[in-house]
Amino acid sequence: MVGRPYWSGQLRISLVSFGIQLYPATSSASGISFNQIDRVSGQRVRHLNVIDGDQPVENSEIVKGFEYSKGKYLIIEPEEIKKLRLETENSIEVAQFVDSKDLAPSLFEKPYFVVPDPKGPVDAFAVVRTAMAKADKVAIGEVAFGGREHLIAIAVPPGDNSRGMMAYTLRYANELRDKAEYFSSIPDHTIDKKQLALATELIRAHSAPFHQEDYRDDYEVALRALVDAKLAETPLPLSEAMPQRPNVVGLMDALKQSLTESKGGEERRKTQSLPPKKGPALVRPGKRSNKVA
Repeated sequence: MVGRPYWSGQLRISLVSFGIQLYPATSSASGISFNQIDRVSGQRVRHLNVIDGDQPVENSEIVKGFEYSKGKYLIIEPEEIKKLRLETENSIEVAQFVDSKDLAPSLFEKPYFVVPDPKGPVDAFAVVRTAMAKADKVAIGEVAFGGREHLIAIAVPPGDNSRGMMAYTLRYANELRDKAEYFSSIPDHTIDKKQLALATELIRAHSAPFHQEDYRDDYEVALRALVDAKLAETPLPLSEAMPQRPNVVGLMDALKQSLTESKGGEERRKTQSLPPKKGPALVRPGKRSNKVA
């Protein structure tokens, strides 16, 4: 079930306008989440909203505040924020079209699925989508949601016949740090032609089409195995030791040996794991004792 759209409004290109809806294209990567637990009693640790003197504050009394001076805040009421109205809350005005190659990967934030508004005609959506795909262009505009305005790029996925489009929130220029501050200290280096040839061949040998389904979050898998073992009170799974790599001295030797392994198709040797240890018992919820040992 798709559910409700995250944002609905008009996409405007000069005098052309049609309704679209945005849906988040990602979900929470991890199926495992942790709470803070008191080790002794096993009870969950709760956090309270308090001010100086440990005085509790009700949620209804908490407002936003801007610190204009050290320790001094300007209170902004929720009603005042609601009165702020931006045209981009309900429409995305396309400011320009750009080549996708002109958008650096560092600009991208979150992806969204773009679909036509089911309450309106889809002909304008389909025509603009096809024209953008033929021209290989990306639409740039601004949209307001989530309490702020975002720079947004709308594009047709290459080679995609799904009839939809993708939108990506982009970072503004002032949100990106100056790369010169980090890269300017990298010294110039004369490239050895033989090393370059070997590196080029090594890259070619490791090149292959990208299949996203071939990758998974191994840390998530390991966490799940750990949780399952503790629930069953069985020995905890142990990580396999990393395979020992040969101690290669010198870039040229490393390139040659790496290329030989790639061409030969040698599989990495895996070391055997250590004998399992006895699994610990679960912490059972109870009352915390304040007795001093």
